[in-house]
Amino acid sequence: MSIHGILGEQTTDYPTKYSPETLYPIDRSMGREAIGWQFDKPGIAKLSIGMDWWHAFEVSWLNTQGISQVAMARFSIPATSLFIVESKSLKLYLNSINFTEFASWDEVKTMLSKDLSNCVQGEVKVELFDLNNRDSELFITQPKGVCIDDALADSHEKIALTSHPDASLLKAKTQQSSRDSSQPFSFYSNILRSNCPVTNQPDWGTLAVEMSSAIEVDDARMLRYILSFRQHNGFHEQCVEQIFADLSEFYQPTELMVRAWYTRRGGIDINPCRVSDISLLPKPSRLIRQ
Repeated sequence: MSIHGILGEQTTDYPTKYSPETLYPIDRSMGREAIGWQFDKPGIAKLSIGMDWWHAFEVSWLNTQGISQVAMARFSIPATSLFIVESKSLKLYLNSINFTEFASWDEVKTMLSKDLSNCVQGEVKVELFDLNNRDSELFITQPKGVCIDDALADSHEKIALTSHPDASLLKAKTQQSSRDSSQPFSFYSNILRSNCPVTNQPDWGTLAVEMSSAIEVDDARMLRYILSFRQHNGFHEQCVEQIFADLSEFYQPTELMVRAWYTRRGGIDINPCRVSDISLLPKPSRLIRQ
């Protein structure tokens, strides 16, 4: 048996020369059509309001002396872009500049923005963060609102595994909320799980929702719904858009924000956010598990 075990059965060639062709686009329309929202109806437009924030922790290049430079990067990809980028292809692309010389950090940012924008067919903003900058925007934050992960603790209910997300789990006897519906209700869960549709590897994340709705949010039913994603194969962006669509349909909120912070794989984490109005878009951030 190989010392590398099952992980040694497949090898990947990592480019050592600048290779923008490595970037692999995935059409957003596939995921949105699967949700069942048609492009010629108002609903699909709501799935395009928001941002996908990617953090890359293994960004390196050479300065003109041939000395390796390192940084953390944030890529802000608008939800209006036609494509998303496949994450492993992004890792290979970033690896391809490890031995490429650049005269300045701005030159690196300009090139990254151009290549990523060409890939996703949308304007991608690139930020590079110096690892020695203690005033960096990449400080760890905490989700807002109530954590619902213990909502089923006292019920002793056995939660069955489902193959796909089940929006019917949200259905409850509707009632008028005692809360002020003009004020958003915030909650989050740290146990969002789905599978990568390319590798079938698990993706873990924290889901946060802010919503103004006259319908009371039942924490237990919401948790059951989140758990129904555990065996679902879907890209991070598609899972967030599915949740956004399901909550929009059931709760009919006047305001809605759905975002997820996924843990990193391959030195990259992905953080999609969708909002009912662009004014609700929060600032990008990182959580402790990232």
